[in-house]
Amino acid sequence: MLSFEACNAARLRRDARYDGRFFTAVRTTRVYCRPVCPVKHPLTRNVTYYPTAAAAEAAGYRPCLRCRPETAPFCPAWNGTRSTVARALKLIDSGALERGSVAELAEKLGITSRHLARLFERHLGASPQQVANTRRIQCAKRLLDTTDDTMIEIAFCAGFGSVRRFNAAFAELYGRSPSSVRATARRRRD
Repeated sequence: MLSFEACNAARLRRDARYDGRFFTAVRTTRVYCRPVCPVKHPLTRNVTYYPTAAAAEAAGYRPCLRCRPETAPFCPAWNGTRSTVARALKLIDSGALERGSVAELAEKLGITSRHLARLFERHLGASPQQVANTRRIQCAKRLLDTTDDTMIEIAFCAGFGSVRRFNAAFAELYGRSPSSVRATARRRRD
C-alpha cells in the first residue's frame, strides 16, 4: 500500500495513474471513491485510504455513485464481460465441458447459457462448445506430435469421451486421420 502522503497527493491531483491502486474513504459521508472522482475534495483529516474496494467495504463504506469505484482498473468489473469469458475459459480448460453441459458452465458463472453464448460469440467468435472442441483437438495434435502414447491414451488425455469421437473430430478439422498426422510427424522427427 502506498503511503498516506502519496495517496493524498494523487487524490488532490486526481491523478489517473493511481486509479485502482488505492481508494479514498470519507469518514463523514461513509462513502469511498477512486482518486479520479470529480466530486469536491473532502478535508484531508476526514479521509482514510484502502488498497482495495473490498477493504473499504469491509470497513463499512459504500461505493460512490459518481465514480463507481467497484469498476476501477485492476478490478474484475473493469474488464466487463471479458472477465466472464476468461473465467469460462479457465473452467473449460479444467474440463468443465467434458464433465458437464454449457448450461451447467453458465450456471457456475451466474449467467444464462444464452448470455454465455452471446459473450463467446462477441469476444471469441465461437460457441463455448466450439472453443472446447478446438482446445481438445489442439491438445491431441500436440500429443500426437510429441509423444508415443497410443490413440486411446491421447483421446482420453485430450478430453474426448471415446476414440471414435476423437477420430471424427480430428478428421473433420484436419481432413486426415490422427494416425496419418502422427506418421507424418514421425517422419519429420527421424
